[in-house]
This record gives sequence, C-alpha cells and structure tokens, in this order.
Amino acid sequence: MFPFIRFAKDLLLARRMPPLERLTDVHVSHHICWPWDLDMFMELNNGRMLTLYDLGRFMTAQRGGLIKALFDNGWALTMAGASVRYRRRITGFERFEMRSRAVCWDERFVYLEQSMWKRNGDCASHVLYRAAVIDKRRAVPPTRVLEAMGQDPQSPPIPGWIAAWIEAESQRPWPPMTQE
Repeated sequence: MFPFIRFAKDLLLARRMPPLERLTDVHVSHHICWPWDLDMFMELNNGRMLTLYDLGRFMTAQRGGLIKALFDNGWALTMAGASVRYRRRITGFERFEMRSRAVCWDERFVYLEQSMWKRNGDCASHVLYRAAVIDKRRAVPPTRVLEAMGQDPQSPPIPGWIAAWIEAESQRPWPPMTQE
C-alpha cells in the first residue's frame, strides 16, 4: 500500500522548505526504515525502496515548482524507465538520507537521479529514472514544462553514463520477450 500519511507529511515539509532555484538542485530528505518497510530478510524491501524514492521525487517537485505547474496546466507525471543499483542493506529502524535531483532532459524526457545514504556515509542505492509530464496521454516537451515553472528550459549536457543508458534502452525490444 502506498504510504499516504508519509506522503502528506513529506509534501507539507517540502512546502515549508525554501524553493529550489533550479530543477537540477539537490533536494535532501531524511527517512526511517519502519517495520512495514521490511522484507523477510529484515531489510528495506526493494519495492518499498522505489516507493520511498517516489516520496523524494514529489518533495523535489514541490520545492522546484513542478507540482504547481502540473495543477495549473492539468498535467500529470509518468515514469518511462528506471535503472537501479542496490549496494548496501538498510535495516529496520535505520535512519538514512535521500538525495534527489533532475540531471538533464531531452525533447521528451527528464532524467532524474536519486540515492539513499547510510549514516556511515555509504551509498545504499542509486536509481536513474526517465520521467515525462503528460497531457492527455501525450508527453509535454520538458522545455515547455520548465518554462511553465519559470525556469531556464536549456538542459545541462547529458552525462556520458546517462547517454549510454538512453542508447541501451533504445536497443531493448518492445514488446518484451517476443524476440529471441
């Protein structure tokens, strides 16, 4: 089940924080791994980890002005791809820091990265997302979204590692599992 109470709390916290100047600024939030976040191995469940990343993205969107632009224009958000690295366990009642930011964008998608950091400084996980803003089931160009947010629509350069992921994704068959 989606953590609606955490979601409401985090959006309220984000509304009280200073706005992000740019979509590429890093939003930092702090979380606790609760018992209902655990899997049978007593660590943060990988599905719940992605849900917690949702919370960080919404806080970032709130602080960056995206939530207002979505409501003002009748737009919605959708995820179009993800690549996740899990490196360190997060266990019950462990506190951790989440960092969220947009890295760059192209003509259709915004590329976001998020990470979870343990108190000892180790990175527990990192995710790269390809996200889109949609209007009536069609993608809204990121430049139009940034203009609606009052931000510079010019993307920073796409880092090589993200460009390589975009290229790899373009090679994946769709629909999946229909080719040998």
